[in-house]
Amino acid sequence: MENLGLCTDLYEFTMAQSYLEHGKTGDAVFSLFVRKLPERRNFLVSCGLETLLESIERYRFGDEELKYLKELGKFSDDFLDYLREYEFRGKIYAVPEGRVVFQNEPIVQIEGSLPDVQILETLVINVIHLQTVIASKAVRSFLVSRGTSLVDFGFRRAHGLEAGIYAARASYIAGFAGTSNLEAGRRFGIPVFGTVAHSYIMVFDREENAFRSFAESFPQNAVFLLDTYDTIEAAKKTVKLAKEGVPVVGVRLDSGDIESLSREVRRILDEGGLKNVRIIVSGGVDEYRIEEWLSKGCPIDAFGVGTKFITSADAPYLDMAYKLVEYEGKPKVKTSPGKATFPYKRQVCRFYSGGKMEHDEVVRYGEEKDGERLVEKVVEGGNLKVKLPGLKEIRERLMSDIEKLPEELKSLDKQEYRVIIK
Repeated sequence: MENLGLCTDLYEFTMAQSYLEHGKTGDAVFSLFVRKLPERRNFLVSCGLETLLESIERYRFGDEELKYLKELGKFSDDFLDYLREYEFRGKIYAVPEGRVVFQNEPIVQIEGSLPDVQILETLVINVIHLQTVIASKAVRSFLVSRGTSLVDFGFRRAHGLEAGIYAARASYIAGFAGTSNLEAGRRFGIPVFGTVAHSYIMVFDREENAFRSFAESFPQNAVFLLDTYDTIEAAKKTVKLAKEGVPVVGVRLDSGDIESLSREVRRILDEGGLKNVRIIVSGGVDEYRIEEWLSKGCPIDAFGVGTKFITSADAPYLDMAYKLVEYEGKPKVKTSPGKATFPYKRQVCRFYSGGKMEHDEVVRYGEEKDGERLVEKVVEGGNLKVKLPGLKEIRERLMSDIEKLPEELKSLDKQEYRVIIK
């Protein structure tokens, strides 16, 4: 298995070597949190913890990594020996995956020898940031989907192969029915879906021959792509083929005026006796289009959600930071304008009113008195201390949190939730 030791920034190592040379090896706590929510986010979804724990297990340095570092001419032999023996033996506190979180709430907190936890900074931010960004975007489509199915169609536009794979994981947690991504399906057990591209239709001399041929090859998955040429005529051909005994499961619309096309295609299908045939819409789909179409009563049964979701186009990054909050039992605080931090390891206490989230309080760990405690210790002495849930359990956890969200926070319009720092 590939070592991940070099998946970091240079300055993590220059700091760590200097810490070791100057005896700064005491117990330290670093906190990962988001300073401020994006303008178009009312909440975030914690995601990526299992991936992070797996990555830390692989955070090692073999001969190849150490040879490269030595060739840089920047590091001492003593530091390279330290890296050769590196193995995380500290503690990790985290909000479980699939929980709703807000600004200034610690998602992950890592405790251990200062050099040991410092060099994990880049890895921790990278892993948690991606899946939290994507889950937080995907859940918005789920919130406005009104029971329609959502499928991740975004792999081809993801920012890299691994990003696409882990985005599929995050979207499934956030309520998507599945993905087109086969590797994500294999790796995480996520249901996979897919139909045909326009090239398939274009290969055949006649559109109806393409439909018939695909139905013969995959009768259980006979979804016809209607918009290669004339969408309405293709819908009529679908009815004609069905009357000839060709199986039809669904039709897909990928372009054009979706509102008018979906209504007309539904009318044609219904009048042709195909009331059970589903209409699937893809192409430029995001939560805003879903909300628009469904609020107008468009007869759409499922959406393929792609580019805008998998790149989180309207909010592609979070102001996520990994900051020192405690060293040798003493509080550490950054006071930079707009980037201030809060000292000590922290607990998030959630308070409810009428079964709905009312406010959160972020308090020093061990001093919590009331409220639901979100942060739990997951690693001690480098060893996992809790049983990690499967994706379905994480997904159910998020659905439970969604039910407890105030209705205004489920809106696509910006709303504020009260987080009190104590």
